[in-house]
Amino acid sequence: MTKALKLAVVGHTNVGKTSLLRTLTRDVDFGEVSHRPSTTRHVEGARLSVDGQALLELYDTPGLEDAIALLDYLERLERPGERLDGPALLARFLDGSEARQRFEQEAKVLRQLLASDAGLYVIDAREPVLAKYRDELAVLAMCGRPLLPVLNFVAGHNHREDDWRDALARLGLHALVCFDSVAPPLDGERRLYDSLALLQEKARPQLQRLIDDHQAQRQLRKSSGARLIAELLLDCAACRRSVAAQSALEQGAIRELHQCIRQREQGCVDALLRLYAFRQDDAKAGDLPLLDGRWGDDLFNPESLKQLGIKVGGGMAAGAATGVGVDLLVGGITLGAAAALGALLGGSAQTLRGYGARLKDKLKGQRELTVDDAVLRLLALRQQQLLQALEARGHAAVEAISLATPQDTSWREGKLPDALNRARAHPEWSSLNPGAALEDNERQEQVKRLAQQFD
Repeated sequence: MTKALKLAVVGHTNVGKTSLLRTLTRDVDFGEVSHRPSTTRHVEGARLSVDGQALLELYDTPGLEDAIALLDYLERLERPGERLDGPALLARFLDGSEARQRFEQEAKVLRQLLASDAGLYVIDAREPVLAKYRDELAVLAMCGRPLLPVLNFVAGHNHREDDWRDALARLGLHALVCFDSVAPPLDGERRLYDSLALLQEKARPQLQRLIDDHQAQRQLRKSSGARLIAELLLDCAACRRSVAAQSALEQGAIRELHQCIRQREQGCVDALLRLYAFRQDDAKAGDLPLLDGRWGDDLFNPESLKQLGIKVGGGMAAGAATGVGVDLLVGGITLGAAAALGALLGGSAQTLRGYGARLKDKLKGQRELTVDDAVLRLLALRQQQLLQALEARGHAAVEAISLATPQDTSWREGKLPDALNRARAHPEWSSLNPGAALEDNERQEQVKRLAQQFD
């Protein structure tokens, strides 16, 4: 069986070593991330596996604190006439008392790098290139292990990437990778593992498996996230509440419907956070800005009218879709009642079961509350925004995602997807309604079609 590649993650104190490990392992609880120096005091490891086979072992190490003094000390360890290579000189240092006292932290780093196949040297690219960093690299080079510099915190505008590239090239380190642990590029892991494969050719098969698995898992997460959003929208489009046409009762029902939809959106947010392995407080759905209910026009949208056997032209369909046709269809004693009842009598038994009670309630003065199209559009925009943010978020991020009202016009204009119009006529498709039939084949098909718009 192929051995896992062992990597020591090394660097100066507080440059984001633990943050990098959190993002690579997708574990927000790995180690401790803090702005305090020397947060990591010991070596901590993690293993990346595919199909049960360990491919990569990553070791978080304490920060190097005094490389300048350590390099001076190492230069004095050689006896007259000796010409020790780096590993031999470090072995002498690690056997001495200073490795357990003054340079205890540095000794932990060097032992782990010596026991590893290669090292990731993490750099805070916002920092200027100082002598202490050059001395760190000189000490680490004595281990005789390949080093891949990783430029962290390069997503902002205040980094010094060019300065670091020049400085590393002067030290003979021409292979490096930019990988912001808070906001990693979508292809960041692939580039990191590709660069490692250049330094560790024998480990290329393991690293390629990690690249392939990462891509497959990413696509699976995105598809699963798209389905979660589609189910949210279908649930909300098909949701309905019946209430007596009295102002006080209507306002109470509107508030209850609003809270129901609000909770359903937060449930989708929570599910997306779990899917991407983030904490539940990493994002919160803001309050929905629209408080008005949508009155009983849903019964007479084109899909519902089609099921009732009523053939509606474009003008009438548009009127029904905006509520204009409600009074014509059910508000009058003569034309309205006759048209509605005539449609029922001409329908099938299934139509009578599905719509008879609803028409009867309308004729008795009941109103139906459903979710306005504008709210559906906003829900789609916000969840799409969240999905995109999670795709680009590193597991070292500590700031919560804010879901403001998006400015994107893609869901604000044009017709709603056909799946949502169909859902208006199928209250049994919503988990928010009693007696929901969530495994209905047609519902599943509509969820699938709607999810394709977010995948």
